[in-house]
Amino acid sequence: MTMKRTIGLGCVLLGAIGLTSAADAAEQITFVSQGGAYQQAQTVAILDPAAKKLGITINQDSIPDAWPAIKTQVGSGKPIWDVVDTPTGNCLRGGEQGLIEKLDFSKIPNGAAMPEAYRSPYSVSYEFYSSVLSYSQKTFPKDAPNSWADFWDVKKFPGRRALRNHPFATLEAALMADGVAPDQLYPLDVDRAFKKLEEIKPHITVWWTSGAQSAQLLNDGEVDMEMAWNGRVSAVAKEGAKVAFTYNQGILQSTSLCILKGAPNLETAMKFLNEAVDPVHQANLPHIDYGPGNPKAFETGVVKPERAAQLPSEPANAAKQALMSYAWWSSPAGEAAEKRWASFMQK
Repeated sequence: MTMKRTIGLGCVLLGAIGLTSAADAAEQITFVSQGGAYQQAQTVAILDPAAKKLGITINQDSIPDAWPAIKTQVGSGKPIWDVVDTPTGNCLRGGEQGLIEKLDFSKIPNGAAMPEAYRSPYSVSYEFYSSVLSYSQKTFPKDAPNSWADFWDVKKFPGRRALRNHPFATLEAALMADGVAPDQLYPLDVDRAFKKLEEIKPHITVWWTSGAQSAQLLNDGEVDMEMAWNGRVSAVAKEGAKVAFTYNQGILQSTSLCILKGAPNLETAMKFLNEAVDPVHQANLPHIDYGPGNPKAFETGVVKPERAAQLPSEPANAAKQALMSYAWWSSPAGEAAEKRWASFMQK
């Protein structure tokens, strides 16, 4: 793989993978993700096999938050990137703002075969993770909290608590704590959610702002229960921390693939999108405990049953959870809820 640093995009990596060099390739795309071990895993499981099968070159770029660069590139009229792996909400609002291409699903049969809730006119789900109720097994060796109502029940389950300092998933958890069924959440009753959050707010020790912080809170025993991302909990558990979590009433969230408006290699990008969500490629993604975007990956036999049971998008686990509606969060009501969050935290 050849590497060179990009200039002016806030990015850290640009490489090329495929059968030929970028200069010689008849077809190529530039693929963007978040870097690190995650992007390395994608390269092995999805990008290299896709490049070989399609006979194309895949240039890679990485950036923690692609959204500002998407706006800048498309706004310039000369985007450099083709396909971006980004939170699903970015794909939807990008589509609404004319920054993301509308997908031609006749050219993406693997995407078209996915559940309707796992795709949009502008995106296909690529990877799932969950915001889950996690807890200390030292504090709760048995009869552990198993629902958001339990999390809110400070008498039956006393202890230090943490929630994410962000409305995503937190409002959903509050509504489930108040008795709303996971499949009846949307449109969110924002007033009801904030009212429920006011109940628990005095009992929240930490409002965390990063996945690393949430993991550290559990690992160090600073909290007895918290909302956290499932992969973060699994990671500290594998390192020996006495922690666990439940997928019951988890909030299933996703990153998705989308294509920049005016992408320089649009047709090749469509072909790559189809290949990227191929069930076998998806089943080979050797990442921390996050699940394939295409549920047919679990039908390939590649993901062993014991491994599948650990992943958030495994059908039985997914059925216990609420699927986040990025369409609602990207709507005016969702944007208003995000703004209201800042006021709630300042009280």
